Amino acid sequence: MPNAAPIGIFDSGIGGLTLAHAITELMPHEHIVYFGDTAHLPYGDKSATAIQAYSLKICNFLMEKNCKLILIACNSASAAAYDLVKTYVGTKAIVVNVIDPVIDYLDQNWAEKTIGLIGTKQTVNSGIYASKAEALGKSIQVKSLATPLLAPMIEEGFFNNNISEQIIKEYLAHPNLENIEGLILGCTHYPLIKKQIDAYFHGQIQVIDTSLIVAAAIKQILADADLLVDSKAPSTRQFFVSDYTDSFEKSTQIFFGETIKLTQYPIWD
Repeated sequence: MPNAAPIGIFDSGIGGLTLAHAITELMPHEHIVYFGDTAHLPYGDKSATAIQAYSLKICNFLMEKNCKLILIACNSASAAAYDLVKTYVGTKAIVVNVIDPVIDYLDQNWAEKTIGLIGTKQTVNSGIYASKAEALGKSIQVKSLATPLLAPMIEEGFFNNNISEQIIKEYLAHPNLENIEGLILGCTHYPLIKKQIDAYFHGQIQVIDTSLIVAAAIKQILADADLLVDSKAPSTRQFFVSDYTDSFEKSTQIFFGETIKLTQYPIWD
């Protein structure tokens, strides 16, 4: 596959734009194709079977775009569909999820420590972070809490205000998160409320922005495969959604830091 081929990124909606932004910041010359399955969001309360079906359909689209790497930029889909997607894609593209780079980070930095995790019901109920951390054999304990109100709150732009502050406090005060030494933000939406979470913990707990970890991992994976773009020409960025609304396009400012044009591509027809 050519170095100039794009990085494909997909998510249940536009929350994965936080990852697309982190990748663009770290690798400004890489081409990006993003697909947000806004027709089916949120994935967090869907069955694993449904998420798998959505993921394979989207991967077909990204493979048609000749992507060299496909990032499953959604914790729920990473937990439910990664193995299936990797088998389905085969050698046509490298497949990366948002969980394994974080597990690698824990392996290197969090031996014999207790770490919290907040995420969707699907991600938390899958138990995937806890089981993978345990498999490292380094006595890393993961204490998880489903925080289903946070993603829709952020989607609607309700953050950095009193409403979001109260909801965040209610969740972070939950007994499940007692005595943690760090907190994994297990949803691509959550980097947008990292400052409020930091403020709650008064800087006493390390809050882990997984978007930065995943972006760094992708750069290393492409470098190891000798697939980093070898041109300094301006990159192209294409953003597709399965269901377009004006509100989604306006929300891109929240997630990407700038307003971007979303193109409706109804792959479910």
